[in-house]
Amino acid sequence: MQIVFSLDEIQSVVKQLLNTNGLKKVITFHAEMGVGKTTFIKEIVKQLDVNDNSSSPTFSLVNEYETSTGEVIYHFDLYRLNNEEEAYDMGIDEYFYSGNWCLIEWPEKTPNLIPIDHAAIHLKIVENGKRELTLIN
Repeated sequence: MQIVFSLDEIQSVVKQLLNTNGLKKVITFHAEMGVGKTTFIKEIVKQLDVNDNSSSPTFSLVNEYETSTGEVIYHFDLYRLNNEEEAYDMGIDEYFYSGNWCLIEWPEKTPNLIPIDHAAIHLKIVENGKRELTLIN
């Protein structure tokens, strides 16, 4: 799937993404700083029916949210990790293989720990400030 969208269209793009047949629950997000990974993940969390405000887990590495139906969503921001051992020590593999939603920013910090069976979203800024999303599921 490939979509070019403006930030005003993010709700419909996330809706389309979440309706993707067979969408995997472990999703990595690949983009440069400032492209909108966190903004996109906030909308995913919102549309998965989480009532709490979501934010980037920059300082805690992971935020946990619960949907209105009791489903758990983990949002990872791995930017501050120094190495994979730090992630392994915090039990990141248990999160990744929990069967819950795992939305992962900066997955390149833990390339050997990301499950093989995952989806990847690549975001980049294109003309007129629009974003291009490419989903590999």
